[in-house]
Amino acid sequence: MACRADFRGILAVLAGLPLMLLCLSLRALENPAAKPSPEALRLLRVEARAYEHGEGVPRDVERAVGLYCDGARYGDVEAQFSLGWMYANGRGVERNDALASAFFQLAARHGHEQSRKMLRFVGKAVDPLPECMSRLRRQPLEDGDYAFHADTPMRRKIFGLVQKLAPEYGVSPKLAMAIIRAESNFEPAAISPKNAQGLMQLVPETSARFNVRKPFDPEQNIRGGMAYLRWLLAYFEGNVSLVAAAYNAGEGAVNRYRGIPPYAETRDYVVRILRLFQNDEHPFDPGITGPSPELLHIRRANRRFG
Repeated sequence: MACRADFRGILAVLAGLPLMLLCLSLRALENPAAKPSPEALRLLRVEARAYEHGEGVPRDVERAVGLYCDGARYGDVEAQFSLGWMYANGRGVERNDALASAFFQLAARHGHEQSRKMLRFVGKAVDPLPECMSRLRRQPLEDGDYAFHADTPMRRKIFGLVQKLAPEYGVSPKLAMAIIRAESNFEPAAISPKNAQGLMQLVPETSARFNVRKPFDPEQNIRGGMAYLRWLLAYFEGNVSLVAAAYNAGEGAVNRYRGIPPYAETRDYVVRILRLFQNDEHPFDPGITGPSPELLHIRRANRRFG
């Protein structure tokens, strides 16, 4: 468990205020670079819906629109439709048929039947899109080459340690690197307000649990973090979203909420790890520990609401 630095500002989409429209071709968004995984897009959509309707979190339409726009920008058809619906009906935002039409057109291009029907009511605009949809080209999503660039002696040392230790713990080096990137940005002396320490931001309880005596020693810290990841991977049977949520908020919180807890920090953290790791599942050793007693309930809930 650890705190992370904020990695993603809220998009400049303000409910009830005019948006600057850009005459962009819809086709320019057909093949975005560094597209998040389907699970990352689903999590963005689930979080956006929670803020749109105030389900488990305070209602925040501005945040909902920003999260939907994140997903819409990367081709999430349901996010595109949700934005179109909000603007077509003035749901927490100023009604804007041109914006509604733009989002419905995006979704309709991918076969979304309800969006196609809605175009009869809002008309067809000449491909106008809000500013948030252009941010892909100016602020590309972090990918492995950028996020894991070994451009300093310390980073090269850390990368070497991760590569050496990962096989011992059965943890993908890329997953360990994603956690380090999100937790400390490769700073061995990092310490959080909650007293999470070192590269993988181990709180004292976790350090004790996995026999880390010197949490600011890079090798000991990485060993402790990998031991915890190995345990979480077995406990949640390789589900990377649940593992990331538990690493941030604790496995108890994941069990208590039967899924990713409704904390903005944790949900953002999970999305970031999925973006960096770019995989929804990870191999695990069932001999490390038994599965979470809530895992079956979590899977059923995901099938119902996914």
